[in-house]
Amino acid sequence: MDNFEQVEEVDEVGELQDLQGANLEENNEELVVENVVEPTVGMSFDSPEEMFEYYKTYGLQEGFPVMRRSCRKGDDGSLRYVTFTCGRNGKSKAKATNVLRLQPNQKIGCNAKIGGRLDIVSGKWVIGNLILEHNHAVSPSKSRYYRCNRSISPFVKKQLEINEEAGIKMAQSFKSIVVEAGGFENVSFLERDARNHVDKVRRLRLGEGDAIAIQRYFQKMQTENDGFYFSIDLDEEGRLKNVFWADPKSRAAYKDFGDVVTFDTTYLTNKYDMPFAPFVGVNHHGQSILLGCGLISHEDTETFTWLFDTWLSCMSGCPPLGIITDQDKAMKRAIQIVFPDTRHRWCLWHILKKVPEKLGRYAEYHAIRVSLLSVVYDLHTPVEFEEAWHDMLDRYDLRNNQWLNDLYVERNRWVPAFVKTTFWAGMSTTQRSESMNAFFDGYVNSKTTLKQFVEKYEKAMESKIEKEWQADARSFSQRLPCRTSFAMEKQVEEVYTISKFQEFQQELVNKIYCEVFSCGGSKYEVIENDEKSRENTFRVIFEKDEGEIRCVCSMFEYKGILCKHAIAVLSRNCVQLLPEKYILRRWRKDVRRFSSKVRVSYDARSSSIEHQRYREECTAFYDVAEVASKNEESHKNIMGWIEKAMKDVSLNVRCDGDDTTIDGGSSSNIQDPVAAEIHDLSSQVATTIPTQKSNMAMQPQQAPPQHAFFPPYYQYWMNYGPAHHVHLQHAPQQNFEEANQGEFSTNEPSM
Repeated sequence: MDNFEQVEEVDEVGELQDLQGANLEENNEELVVENVVEPTVGMSFDSPEEMFEYYKTYGLQEGFPVMRRSCRKGDDGSLRYVTFTCGRNGKSKAKATNVLRLQPNQKIGCNAKIGGRLDIVSGKWVIGNLILEHNHAVSPSKSRYYRCNRSISPFVKKQLEINEEAGIKMAQSFKSIVVEAGGFENVSFLERDARNHVDKVRRLRLGEGDAIAIQRYFQKMQTENDGFYFSIDLDEEGRLKNVFWADPKSRAAYKDFGDVVTFDTTYLTNKYDMPFAPFVGVNHHGQSILLGCGLISHEDTETFTWLFDTWLSCMSGCPPLGIITDQDKAMKRAIQIVFPDTRHRWCLWHILKKVPEKLGRYAEYHAIRVSLLSVVYDLHTPVEFEEAWHDMLDRYDLRNNQWLNDLYVERNRWVPAFVKTTFWAGMSTTQRSESMNAFFDGYVNSKTTLKQFVEKYEKAMESKIEKEWQADARSFSQRLPCRTSFAMEKQVEEVYTISKFQEFQQELVNKIYCEVFSCGGSKYEVIENDEKSRENTFRVIFEKDEGEIRCVCSMFEYKGILCKHAIAVLSRNCVQLLPEKYILRRWRKDVRRFSSKVRVSYDARSSSIEHQRYREECTAFYDVAEVASKNEESHKNIMGWIEKAMKDVSLNVRCDGDDTTIDGGSSSNIQDPVAAEIHDLSSQVATTIPTQKSNMAMQPQQAPPQHAFFPPYYQYWMNYGPAHHVHLQHAPQQNFEEANQGEFSTNEPSM
């Protein structure tokens, strides 16, 4: 007696609503069919798969979906009978538990089907019974929407994956595919199918829980990058509390640009309410750079103290000279504990954006706002600020405003007249918020999970480093023309990066708005007429014998760029070149910085041998298609060659696979995080784990046969290939303890 086996039904429910988990076949068949004959009893096929493909093509032509319904096996276990039915066969089964939100279902008991059996004598599969009538309307124009007719080709899948990693939104990615195909009717899948595929790939790529995924990511980065540093903080129950990490590039950059950092937890909070806490600095181009970052579970003093302590240990115990934060009290206490000698400044942007909330109830709000901004920005000394502040409070009866009183107590942390005498690398009050938005824009958002975040972090860092390299290349290979004949302009142009030279050049040009008056000795007054015809007076002291110049605006002390007022006084005294102390090493383009020597592997997939082969093959196939598609004969020859080559390659891959052993382990001594007790990582500071160097080579490939329709350069490419071997080697380990000695240049402004 034959054994009966029921095949799982392919449910066509909610074709356009719920496609989650659809397992689309990897083919890319055209949806346009011509003259598919009607099935009849006795039609034969070589296999049940061929019979199903025929019935599916017939359904595409007629306008109904199909599915595999059932099969039966013989006593020997071999398949003997199959049944393929209309996709609307069967009864409706409500899967929703909420009766008020039922989902549409296309099952209406249609009996249309074909039944096939194996003919023992001929070995063919023959249609033994069939029903052609449907109990519903059919529509060929809607055939492409049925799940059985939707598919994503391997090439398109790869493109979707690449676009997703690059931060391109699915709507734009799918739209580009539609444009390339020449319209929606030529695309064999829906946008939701593409979303499902990307989601599935992401789940496969990071299938574990968030804590395990982060741990795996850190261990992978530590294996691939000597000097990668991380620390994981767990609670008493072994749950993830806080995380900190810094790659070798960030640690090396701290040596060059760690004098001033900003710390912000307000930019991004993910779906688990764990704020992203980056340490951000500024490089020699004025670009924001990441100097380490964390994910924290609480914003209290204990958590900030743990994070600051961990970051300080990562940077070999060298604290920054200045740090910029918001007004968080817990953050302030933690900084006093961990960085007692670091100058702490509040972000003025965060303070001023609260003005409408705190002062909007006053009848004279607009006048108060103008007065407050003038007191904050237009006064140069603490004494002037004190006088104007109290005058404002009296004029508008603001003595009892608690918010203003609290700000006054902490005025040395935020008022420009108090903080501008300290070097802040030119960080504006809004730069840190703007830079972090630009840094991660398009990569992460409030719905990003932790395990997705660690992937997106790689892409954001990779993009940021590429922009820094582009700026380096621009400063190295291009010269910005001087706008004046002053020797000091040429002096600065030769040594500063383009962005920093432009800042100095603008100050030099703007000195035409300055009129210098001598006040006797080394004292000068500079009257500046700005673009709004307002006069401002600045006091400048020039010690000619010592080669020192100081302006009350303190632009050089704050920003590291000499101001127009000081330049005007130097010009008045016939000083042709700037004293060497006013050419900061920090902004020079001719300095070989330690961070430029460090390489970080952010994407092992893109540098793998397999991925390199894939890129080379795709490039070659694109160019071949460009040439061969110009006439029908070349197109047919190419398609025939590809079909034959595909069979040969598939056979070779299967043969090679018989002798291939896939090793899921590693050459390092990292233990599997699933097997390891995660609580052993609590408060751990990871060190570099030794790995073995690997040398990999591709075996020379046998040249394919010559083809007359291939261009000569492709004959050469196919015969010899772009390369015969690839050499992969880990970068040497860097000693960050030694690298952080002698942190900053002595010719920079004192803090």
